[in-house]
Amino acid sequence: MKYSRFEELPVWQDAIELAVRIFALTAKPEFKNQFSLNDQIEKAGVSISNNIAEGFERGTTKETLSFLYISRGSSGEVRSMTYVLERSPRFQRLVKDILDIRMRATSISRQLYCLV
Repeated sequence: MKYSRFEELPVWQDAIELAVRIFALTAKPEFKNQFSLNDQIEKAGVSISNNIAEGFERGTTKETLSFLYISRGSSGEVRSMTYVLERSPRFQRLVKDILDIRMRATSISRQLYCLV
């Protein structure tokens, strides 16, 4: 299927939902005063959809692929951070949400792998 706008891409839509869930997670009390942690996971989460969009808008296959690889890297970063959060006693009450974010990031990585 050919897409005319990045907003039509299912992977971009999933990346937006992931970012929304990350922001919901970092708004929880356990994240209070965890500034660098919040900043890191939020930026990585938003980077996924932004790089998909930027690559799509670039217009050349080479540039598009480059930005899709960057998106995959950001998705990996989010997944890596979920392992840290899951193992940290401070975030034990949030494990269900953390695992949901990891599952979504894994799905996005798989979708991006199929595009590159």
